Amino acid sequence: MRRAETVTFSTSGLDRAAMLRSDEARQAALWAEGRVLPLWRGRPLAADGEPCLLPPRVVLEEGPRVFLGRGEDGVPLFAVDIADWPGAEAPEGGFGDASEHRHPDLPEGAFTELRRLMPGLTARGAELAATSRALFEWHRSHRFCARCGAESAMVAAGWERRCPACGGAHFPRTDPVVIMLVTKGNSLLLGRSPAWPEGMFSLLAGFVEPGESLEAAVRREVMEETGVRIGPVDYLASQPWPFPTSLMFGCIGQAETKEFTLDPAEIAEALWVSRERLAEVFAGKDPQIRPPRPGAIAGFLMWHWLADRLD
Repeated sequence: MRRAETVTFSTSGLDRAAMLRSDEARQAALWAEGRVLPLWRGRPLAADGEPCLLPPRVVLEEGPRVFLGRGEDGVPLFAVDIADWPGAEAPEGGFGDASEHRHPDLPEGAFTELRRLMPGLTARGAELAATSRALFEWHRSHRFCARCGAESAMVAAGWERRCPACGGAHFPRTDPVVIMLVTKGNSLLLGRSPAWPEGMFSLLAGFVEPGESLEAAVRREVMEETGVRIGPVDYLASQPWPFPTSLMFGCIGQAETKEFTLDPAEIAEALWVSRERLAEVFAGKDPQIRPPRPGAIAGFLMWHWLADRLD
């Protein structure tokens, strides 16, 4: 798919400079001359819809930091997690959370839910924010060694955890997820999770299991959730999804059946939607289905299918 890398959170070509991560002396020098993105409870500090990159001297280093790489101008880029700052109030979280939280000691910006920023982010801002959020979430949920249970420590500029008790090395994980355009003729399969509000439909998705290919995961997930049998499967595009640490593999699968046998724990409703109706959905004119939320790969794939631009 020629337009695959235009999806939000796709790579911006950031030089991650991995060879500098384990050089502690060099890291200290890079920090002194770098720029820093603060995050609070998974929210990047943002102004005018873009992450704020501040000089280190104005950032309260209240938590762990990670080295993100170098910008086009060679400036080192870091992120700092200040999750221990109590803030004005606890954020609601989720896509619908429009609250902003300003730190009294930071000169600009407000901590903003990343999913609210998605539609307007530049490619570079999106990559920095997604990488930072995913890394800090991994550190938060993997404090203890999986081999012996001792508390591990951040090393390699935030790209590894090392256990002082058994020497075990642990690296950031990414969970593969398939999300699929299931088509039959002029129709597209949409589903609604039981936890979603009325009118919110999307593509089916699910985690890839151990020992499973992407194609097999597509067929299994669709069969388990809706009872629809899938034939040929092709890959289209991917999207890093830092909520918390997933990589979405966008695929297209050709349905061989249309009848539903729904798993009520996973799918509350399922619909076959024609191209003509999907155009009404995107225009906000469908009485039953809300338009896809901007920035997510589901809407990206649906739009390109509607426009016949999956080449």
